[in-house]
Parts: sequence; structure tokens; C-alpha cells
Amino acid sequence: MRLPVVVGVDGSESSLRALDWAAAEAARSRLPLRIVHASLWEHYEGLRPPVDPAHPVEQVLAERLVDSARNRVRGLRPEVEVEADVQPEDPVAALVRESHEAAAIVLGSRGRGRIAGMLLGSVGLALAGRSHCPVVVIPARPPRATAEPGRVVVGIGDAAEPAPAAFFALTRAASRHGELIAVRAWRGPAHALLNRQPLPGSPEPTHRRKAEEHLEAVLAALTAQDGSGTLVHRTVTQGPTHQVLIEAAEGAELLVVGARRSSGWHGLQLGPVDHAVLHYAPCPVAVVPDTYAHRS
Repeated sequence: MRLPVVVGVDGSESSLRALDWAAAEAARSRLPLRIVHASLWEHYEGLRPPVDPAHPVEQVLAERLVDSARNRVRGLRPEVEVEADVQPEDPVAALVRESHEAAAIVLGSRGRGRIAGMLLGSVGLALAGRSHCPVVVIPARPPRATAEPGRVVVGIGDAAEPAPAAFFALTRAASRHGELIAVRAWRGPAHALLNRQPLPGSPEPTHRRKAEEHLEAVLAALTAQDGSGTLVHRTVTQGPTHQVLIEAAEGAELLVVGARRSSGWHGLQLGPVDHAVLHYAPCPVAVVPDTYAHRS
């Protein structure tokens, strides 16, 4: 089943960057693209008399917006099958519903209106915490450094087996005919955190060796199920995980992290690492639920 890449648009410059990224991703993956604009325009129409009751002003503007987005994709990526939809609904609720039947959802990190000045808009953060499929957040500004073509970075956590984020990252690297950088962060004892030399008999080498062994075991299981032949690099670095990943993402096309499913109504539990990379990573960030199974 060819699930679409879904992109949320709102007419902002940030959403145009997300639209272009999503169109390129759909073309690489040979998937259809679905453009969605969702807003509660019907709730606000009563504040002013509509010019044409059958076609409210906000609905007309929304339809023009998605038509413009569809035409933009057809001009940039004519090979991509594209459809567009306007939904009179809360954007987060609409995109969460879309996530049940999507290969990924893409959106910009900043929206229109009063949240435009925020580093990460409320829609992006809420969606990353509730989506049933990977969510890719595109930075509002171009990266500082030119990205290495095809470079995808993924954070490897504590689990003994490859997480869905690792499989997603490997697939994205393969579709780009690029390389995967698998990053494992580790923390040393107190003297290491204080930038002191290891003491005689220090457990620091043991910490590093265990991190290296864990990374090798996870990647062996990951690549055993892969037939693409994608080049995989190993990186084991001491330091806070979010800092290590943000630094590793410099010059990458995509940074991939996982998110754990919680039992509460909040959906996914976004931890401090997820929050940090969503706010500060220099490239697009994909947040992949740990319950996600690759279906595209």
C-alpha cells in the first residue's frame, strides 16, 4: 500500500519550505503527496458577515492556498501524484487523524500569526507528540552549512534491538543513495564530566567500550534486514545526547530520533532530547514513534 507523504500548509514561508521538502521526499520514495490545510475558519465566520454565504471568505482563501501549493508541486516535481484537501478543523486534530494513513507528515517549524515568532510552533510540537507516523519538522531558516548529499543521522538509544527510528533513518538514507550516520552518546563518571583526566582504574574506558559494543550489536541487527547496501558509519561520542546529536547533524540532510509511547492521553512522551533537537538542530528532524511499523 502506497501511503502518501502528508504536508501541512498554512501559507507561511516556513510551510513553503516544508512543501518543497515533502515534494522532494515523495519523489525520492515514489509516493503520492497529500497537501492538507486545516483551520477553524468556520468558527470565526460569524464574527463578520460573509460576502457569499455559500462560499465563506476564509474557505475561499483556504482553497486558493491549497490550489497554489498543488500548482507549486506540479511545477517543481511533475512526476509526483498530488492531491490537496481543506479541512475546517483544528490543525493538530486533523493531522493526527491523517497520521493513521501516512508514510510521514511534514510541516514547518513556524506558523502564521501569533505563533510565527516562536522557535517551534505549537502545531509542530503537539503533532510530534501525538502522531501515529513519523513527523518531519523543517527549520524555518536554511541550514548554516551546506548539507552533504544523502547524509542521514540517527540517534541510537539504550534498547537492545533497532528501534523504528533506526529503520526509518536507514530507509531515508537508501532512498537518497546516501549514507547513514549512527550516533551513540555515552556519559562518563563524574571526573569526566568535569573535564579532568581519568583517574587510575577509572571505569571510563569501560563505559566507552560498552557503548561501542552496544552500537555494533544494534547495527548488526539493523543491517541484517537491509538489502540496500547503504553505507553505515558508527559514531560513539561522550556527552549529553541532545548535544551530541545536534553537533552530528551539522551538514546532514535529516536527523532522526525516536519517541516513546506513553499510556496516558498525551500520546507520545517527548523527552528532553526530542525537545532539544526539534528546537535547535541545524537540519530537518524526524520524530519516529516507537510503535511505528514501516508501511510505505
